[in-house]
Formats: sequence, structure tokens, C-alpha cells
Amino acid sequence: MRFNSLFYKKIFTGFVLFFALVLTSCSQDGGTQQGKDAMSSDKSIRIGYQKNGPLVILKSLGTVEKELEKKGVKVEWKEFQAGPALMEALNAGSIDFGRTGDSPPIFAQASGSPIVYVAAGYSKYEGSGILIPKNSPIQSLADLKGKKIGFVKGSSSHYLLVKALEKAGLDYSDITPAYLQPGDARVAFEQGSIDAWVTWDPFTADTQLNSDATLLVNGEGLTSDRDFFVANANYAKKNKEILEIIVNQIQHSSEWANGHQKELVTMIAPLLKIDEKSIEMAVQRREYGVDPLTDEIKKEQQAKADTFYHLKIIPKEIHVEEAMMD
Repeated sequence: MRFNSLFYKKIFTGFVLFFALVLTSCSQDGGTQQGKDAMSSDKSIRIGYQKNGPLVILKSLGTVEKELEKKGVKVEWKEFQAGPALMEALNAGSIDFGRTGDSPPIFAQASGSPIVYVAAGYSKYEGSGILIPKNSPIQSLADLKGKKIGFVKGSSSHYLLVKALEKAGLDYSDITPAYLQPGDARVAFEQGSIDAWVTWDPFTADTQLNSDATLLVNGEGLTSDRDFFVANANYAKKNKEILEIIVNQIQHSSEWANGHQKELVTMIAPLLKIDEKSIEMAVQRREYGVDPLTDEIKKEQQAKADTFYHLKIIPKEIHVEEAMMD
């Protein structure tokens, strides 16, 4: 298939400029802490989270603060709407650890950002997909040709869309992209300013139930759509023990979430300001959990990076394993 290389170069250039700006404005100073528990100099860790991800569960339960308090480490939380912005903050050193979807770390590594993968989350493809309005003329992936489609640039939805178009035998240039954050995309979708919207739960569920939307396809057969837990490389070198504690607590909070779905719905709904029925749908089609960075997961992520490279979305070939924490 043919793809518009100039178009993709413009996409990546935007990412590089963002990373370059934040990199020059901030520096990462992990301190020179001596001893067996080398930690950041101010004895704190800054965690970036999104309200719809597993870290908000961890934050709400408050267990990681108790565990890290034993090490004299204070937890600071910083909220982000989507993964690309979180990765920019990680690159700048304004946060130390965070969670994002599968695509933002690829863009970050390709731009030279000092990030490392710490662990992976379970696949969540069921709640991610392409939404179309009720009575839309779009009835198949092939019908996306010539349509305006909203999604977050550089996100897991970006990759899902690329693979969906590929499956339909379409070029990326066959559609008109609309780079929109979830809140703006929802408004555009309901007003008819875009023909389709590629997004993830709970936005998918909320739009299905409250905006008469149809899920044209989910991520099955297109993407594993995993979470990745990532850290600033400089922080990770000095604080592996702290990161291990955090990952263990994410696993514990994930097990709690899977076994307490009703409580989870009650917890998340007011945070997201989304009704409980929508949150319930999202919760029921997802299992939370942490996976180590296995060879299979590395291959999945490498395949995504290779796809972006071949489509000239990133300017150079990367090896994701080089950014995996030992």
C-alpha cells in the first residue's frame, strides 16, 4: 500500500518539537544519594496517571503511599488526559513514573527520550475500537474511505486505526484525520463534525450507551492494546527497588479491582463524571493485571514500532528491547 510520507513526517516533527522543548527547559537530577537504597534526592516519586487507567485505582486505594512511606518516600500524583502528554512530562523529568498506552513509548524512544519500560498491563482490546453514529452510512471498514476520523495522535487509537485501514486495504491518505483529545472528540462526534471516532474505554462505553453510537470494530485481531508502565531512565537506574514496590502494588490493586467490580464502578464513576452503567460496561470487558516484559510482549511492541517506521510515522528504526528495564 502507498502512504503519504510527507504527512507522517509532519506528525513526527510535531512530537520531536514537543520533546525537544521540554527537554531543554528541564533537567533530571536524581541526586547523589549514597547507600543501598539510592532514591531521588527529595525522597519522593512523582507518578503520572490518567483517570481511566489502573493507576487511578492505585491512587484511590492509597496502598502505595503506605508501602513507600516505610522507605521514607513520598508519592506525588500528577494527572494527564492522554499518554503523549504524559510521555512528554516523563522525558522532561517532571514526573518519574507513569502508565500509558502502547504507542506513546514508541514515539518517545524514536525521539531519543530517556524512558524505560518497567512492566506491561493485560490486553484490553475489547473496549477499544472505532465508533460510528447511529444510522451512519459506514457499515464496514472499507466505508471509512473519504471519511473524517477523530483520534488522539500518537496514542494506542492511532495504531488501531492504522491496522484497521490496512485490513480494509485502505491507505492512510484515504481518510481525513482529526487529532482530538477524548473530550473534544466526543463533542465533535455528537455534532457530526467527524464521521467516526477511534477511542478506548470508558469513553467507548459511555458513547455507546449515551450517544446511540455503534462499535464498528473493537481491537480484536488488530491490536493487543496493552498498558505499559514506564519510568524516566535516570530515575529507574537509581530506584529499581522503589519501582518494584510500585509494580507489586499495581498488581495488588488490580486483583482488588477484578474481585470488586461494583466497588470499582462506584469509585471510578464520580472521578470521570461518567454514569455508572457506562463504567460497568467498561469494567466488565476488561481484566486488570501486570505482566512482566516477556519475549511475546516485546515482539508485540516491536511489531507496532516496525509498523510506524515502515509507514514513515517515525523517522528511524528502533529496537524496543533497548528501552526495556533489566
